[in-house]
Amino acid sequence: MFKVWDSRNYYFHSMSFGGSLNELWLENGHGGWATVFALIVILVWHCYKRFPFIFSSSNLTPSDSGARIHPQLKMSEIVSDADLKFLIENLDEKHHDNEKWEHVIDKRNTVLFYNAKCCEPKDGPLKYLSETVFENCSPEMLRDFYMDNDYRKKWDKTLVEHEQLQVDQTNGVEIGRTIKKFPLLTPREYILAWRLWEGKDRTFYCFIKECEHSSTPRQKKYVRVRFFRSGWRIREVPGRNACEIKMFHQEDAGLNVKMAKLAFAKGIWSYVCNMDKALLKYSAVSHPHSAVTAVTLIQKVPPALDTMEGITSSATAFLRQITNEPKEKKFIRRPSSKFLANGLLFVGGAICLSRGHNSLGAKVAMAYILAKLSKRGTASDQSRES
Repeated sequence: MFKVWDSRNYYFHSMSFGGSLNELWLENGHGGWATVFALIVILVWHCYKRFPFIFSSSNLTPSDSGARIHPQLKMSEIVSDADLKFLIENLDEKHHDNEKWEHVIDKRNTVLFYNAKCCEPKDGPLKYLSETVFENCSPEMLRDFYMDNDYRKKWDKTLVEHEQLQVDQTNGVEIGRTIKKFPLLTPREYILAWRLWEGKDRTFYCFIKECEHSSTPRQKKYVRVRFFRSGWRIREVPGRNACEIKMFHQEDAGLNVKMAKLAFAKGIWSYVCNMDKALLKYSAVSHPHSAVTAVTLIQKVPPALDTMEGITSSATAFLRQITNEPKEKKFIRRPSSKFLANGLLFVGGAICLSRGHNSLGAKVAMAYILAKLSKRGTASDQSRES
């Protein structure tokens, strides 16, 4: 359902691990049993981190690294009120003082506002926090639009397949399988569980996390996403026919972190504009709830968590400006040589990523590509400002 980014290059790290073992063996001659034992321990630990599903058993209980479905596990334990509390704390940025957040993008036009920032933790994937304001829609309409995966297939070109796997009608937890494609990369497979809550003043929450399901064995043609934490809050903008959705997102999809950040910064605004167009078409047609889903089984927010924070200052500033801001003039520009060069560099970087080269030359090439793209992006921003 949501876009994907990673914070660790597990693939390159695992590919270079075998070479480092050979170098250590040569440096220590025949070594000793202590050296051999230490290397075996390191190798087992690395394999455990890279392929955790190999070491799992059907009797494992769910943990923070992922929930697994088996007959003795209740679906209510997969996505719980504790996850809702985690989501609200992140949306309200209660613990961000101890983290370093980096501004990524701030875009707007006469009917749309989008702002995003990211944080790179030392022990986990990238975190993203974004705010979007859509004009001319209700909270209920925006909620249904976000959760309608059948309609998403029509406008989201990255979504290849989606199917519902299981629904718990007592607590509203739904499990589904999604396949998403990425340019020049192996398609990613998501086995996710999600749950919705309704708070006061027509405020809606959704939290999504990875899990495993007995009906979906792993397939070699897909890369299964191992870590996924995402959620949003939808609420009405006071005094306007508009809604704000604030989203928290963190996942590990096995992508290079720098390339993923660059692709996000360059492509997310176009994606959001496309989403706004799809929402406009969606709101013009009736969409009755014919199937049992997490939307039809929405839960109430516990009173202790049902607090209401104000609309963010950046979104408020946007709403004050859109009525007085003159329409921007549009100029048709021909593709420049720099644009074509950037495109070739980006494609070259993606090919390196997809083929998983681990040689020194490939690493140097990747560093060169990222440096070139960053410098050209900075230079173009400075020229626009001047």
